[in-house]
Amino acid sequence: MAFAEYDVIIHRDAMSVYNFLLDPGHLPLWREGVRSVKLLSGGAGAKGAVYRQTVAGPGGRPVAADFEIIEARTGAEIQYQVLAGPARPHGGYYLSTEGPSTRVRFALNYEPKGFMVRMTNPFRRRMKAEVGQLERLKSLLEDMPAEEYTSR
Repeated sequence: MAFAEYDVIIHRDAMSVYNFLLDPGHLPLWREGVRSVKLLSGGAGAKGAVYRQTVAGPGGRPVAADFEIIEARTGAEIQYQVLAGPARPHGGYYLSTEGPSTRVRFALNYEPKGFMVRMTNPFRRRMKAEVGQLERLKSLLEDMPAEEYTSR
C-alpha cells in the first residue's frame, strides 16, 4: 500500500476554501501536471460527478486520469476515486476551521495489484509530491482577492 498526506493552514474561511476545491476546474491553477479537467457526467461538484482529467505523463505526453467524486460533505470533506490511468488512488481533502483560517489535509491512498505491487515505492514518492502541492494552493488562495476565487 502507498499512502501520503500533507496539511496546511490557509488564511481563508473554510467555505471559501471548500468551494474552491469543489470545482475541479481549478486544479490546473495549483496542481502541477494537471493539464485540463472537464465534467463528463453528474452534477458539478456533487457526489457521483465524473470528470475527465488530463495530466502530464512520461515525456510530457497527456495521460487520462479521470475521477469521480465519491463524497462531498459541505465545508468539511471532498473525496474522489481515480477511474483511469496506470494508478488509481483514492484521495480526499479534509477541512477544519481554526479560528479565521482553515486547516486542509490532502491524503492519497493507493492499493497496487498484480505487477503494479513492484511499483509501490515510486508511486509513494509521486503521491508525496502530489499532496505537498497544498503549499501552492495555500499561496494561490492567500494571494488571491477573496471575491476572485469565490466567483470563479
